Amino acid sequence: MATKVEVVSTETIKPSSPTPPHLRNFKFCLLDQLAPPFYVPIVLFYSAPDDKAAPNPTLVTGYLKTSLAQALSLVYALGGRVKGNASVDCNDEGALFLEAKDHFGASTNIEEQVIVGVQANFFDCGGIGIGICISHKIADGSAVTAFLNTWSEITNNGVDGAANLVTPFLKAYELFQPKDINFQMPPGVISREKLSTKRFRFNSESLARLTARFSGANPTCVEAVTALIWKSAVEAVRKRPERKEKFYLSSAVTHVVNIRSRMRPQPLPETALGNLWLSTVAPLVEANKGVKLQDFAGILRNSVREIDGQYLSALQGERGLAKAYESLMAARNMAALSTGEIELYKFSFWARFSLYKVDFGWGRPAWVCPTSVP
Repeated sequence: MATKVEVVSTETIKPSSPTPPHLRNFKFCLLDQLAPPFYVPIVLFYSAPDDKAAPNPTLVTGYLKTSLAQALSLVYALGGRVKGNASVDCNDEGALFLEAKDHFGASTNIEEQVIVGVQANFFDCGGIGIGICISHKIADGSAVTAFLNTWSEITNNGVDGAANLVTPFLKAYELFQPKDINFQMPPGVISREKLSTKRFRFNSESLARLTARFSGANPTCVEAVTALIWKSAVEAVRKRPERKEKFYLSSAVTHVVNIRSRMRPQPLPETALGNLWLSTVAPLVEANKGVKLQDFAGILRNSVREIDGQYLSALQGERGLAKAYESLMAARNMAALSTGEIELYKFSFWARFSLYKVDFGWGRPAWVCPTSVP
């Protein structure tokens, strides 16, 4: 079915109060400087209410714009503009806000120079879709989630009445000091090909049955699901009709690791703004030796455990840039080999993000999803 979206209005939402002069220059941390140059796109779908009239679009957009302006004052860097690969000019130029009548789908395309773009989509059925894009140069999935919860909390209770409002941590640059670099993402790390998206749902019962198959290894849900998909993909590749040799190719997975809770001596809050993640590479080289499901999970666990307090301390030291570049080059090298010598699978984990708690006043979302991530 074709998507038909009618854009009703486009507006720039500026922070409700000006950013103080001493906060006008928001420095990138080292990990921000190395972050991919694209947007983190998320859409939150809210069902039409069963027992009352659908929310009035004019009132809804009014509330959203007012609270967005207040949220941008609190997280002031998101209302500015990126300056090269060093900082954000917190000039209060604001976020892009679109209102659309949506007859089937949702769109989250925004102008490149804007850090935050929002689109409120009103469906014929009475449902609402809130699409948001935030530049990955300043925010990862955890930071985007924190901003959405801050925004929704302000929408419901205002700045003064929002008891659960948490001031974000905005000084990642003090922990991972920026370098004088003009970094370009290595070729192969970001895919430019068209993507096909499929969804597989695991409820609590299916997860329990899956983890029971690991012979006492006690994997986490992340390890269990990753291992299952990884092993299934490896077996599927071996059975391709064009493959004459039926042996297993070597393979590897990359997995995104949120480092906030791994920081020592003091973990960072999940509300910390920035790219506080690293990518780990877990290789499976000898794939023909009867590798079991728990073996896949063990390889992943050992790889993730390498990102510990000692590793992060080294990342904060004088050789921090070299240390950070190691993981990027490992992923790039695996991507280069994936043309035939090795199969590479990329994973990230969003289940712990509290996206399903984002309530703007008409209930929690029925479904949350990214639109397209390279």
